[in-house]
Amino acid sequence: MILSRRQLPNLISVGRILLVLPIVWALIHEHFLLALVLFAVAGLSDGLDGFLAKHFQWQSRLGSILDPIADKLLLVACFAALTWIELIPLWLLVLVLGRDVWIVAGALAYHWIVGAYDLKPLFSSKLNTFMQIALILLIILQQQWFSLLAPVTQLCLYAVVITVIYSGIAYTVIWGKFAWQQIQKN
Repeated sequence: MILSRRQLPNLISVGRILLVLPIVWALIHEHFLLALVLFAVAGLSDGLDGFLAKHFQWQSRLGSILDPIADKLLLVACFAALTWIELIPLWLLVLVLGRDVWIVAGALAYHWIVGAYDLKPLFSSKLNTFMQIALILLIILQQQWFSLLAPVTQLCLYAVVITVIYSGIAYTVIWGKFAWQQIQKN
């Protein structure tokens, strides 16, 4: 089977998925410099696959599935690893996972009750993802080089809590209202 250039963004997403295990291994074994480098590669690859897909019109249904799966796997796995080594509290991991499960459950309910949808991430979700990435990076940097970052890391942790809750509520309200309007039309 010969791969075309159109499939390059999908291959990059698969590569990002494959990076999850080495990143988790590095975090659990407290090899923070390696974790930071691999996390940066994953982040750059996320930007690269999105750029290629949009710039060359190489978007695909598979890519629209692989990219968010790669992103979510990376974030959840990093949060789980950092929880395992007690750098993130368990309650925060549960909150982050709870939000994700809530959104997926809502999307499935919408699909079964209302019908097909094109779920695009809300701004609140993008902000939440940014804050989660920032928290992971701050924790790694704090452990590797900058212990003085502890107060900033703590503030970022609370920002993650706020954006997790805000994003979960935003999805519930916006998609709940949209579902209600669709049901009323039918």
